[in-house]
Amino acid sequence: MNPVTVAAVQMVSSPVVPENLQTAARLVHQAALAGARLVVLPEYFCIMGRHESDKVAAREMPGHGPIQDFLAEQAARESIWLVAGCVPLACDDPHRVRSACLVYAPDGRCQVRYDKIHLFSFASGAEHYREANTIERGDTPVAFELEGMRVGLSICYDLRFPELYRALGVCDLLLVPSAFTATTGVPHWEVLLRARAIENQAWVLAAAQGGLHPNGRRTHGDTMIVDPWGRVLARQAEGEGVVTARLDPAERDRVRAGLPALDHRVLGLPAQ
Repeated sequence: MNPVTVAAVQMVSSPVVPENLQTAARLVHQAALAGARLVVLPEYFCIMGRHESDKVAAREMPGHGPIQDFLAEQAARESIWLVAGCVPLACDDPHRVRSACLVYAPDGRCQVRYDKIHLFSFASGAEHYREANTIERGDTPVAFELEGMRVGLSICYDLRFPELYRALGVCDLLLVPSAFTATTGVPHWEVLLRARAIENQAWVLAAAQGGLHPNGRRTHGDTMIVDPWGRVLARQAEGEGVVTARLDPAERDRVRAGLPALDHRVLGLPAQ
């Protein structure tokens, strides 16, 4: 694996899909101009509805639709690997969708799909969320190979479940497109991201929603890229923007050689 530049896009998405796609196109182009070979969009990049059911109304059949066509065109136009934080795809239940993280290759073809496994539920005073009302959960961890890297996929609330990342195998890069709430993000976001990087000795790229949305929801933001030692390489606190970092395999190898924690694992491994 040669060093590679990656980018995380931060957005403050609205309930209007075309408006969000226009913003995403501008930020993806900015990332490509900065030399990024891999660009990651946040969760709900295409729609942050006024009601949870709005994403159901915007759902597409797998393989075709305005959102998926846009992603394919962007990946091909910029000649990049483009990761869509989540796309609402139709499922058997007409009242719910699959929250699908889709990976597009530089030729514009969708190569990988991961359906969000862990669905967010939170209640505190007037603030409450229950994704299971409108999302059908997935059940399969997904990792893929990209230019010599093993890349593991996850979405937002998945971040709280370290067993998912162990199930992905030994990855070089973990992707966490998210829309963390401000309430939970302040105490937990950075701690969890750096923990996942440290325990897996892998880079973590977390593309976030960051700001006050037209629907009144405030997301935490703080898009960041963390290295295998747990150091934050780049971040953006709030508002739309792009953060980039150069991933050097020599740094990953140095961390794993000096502290071979992955080789010291005992629990959860197949019997020898």
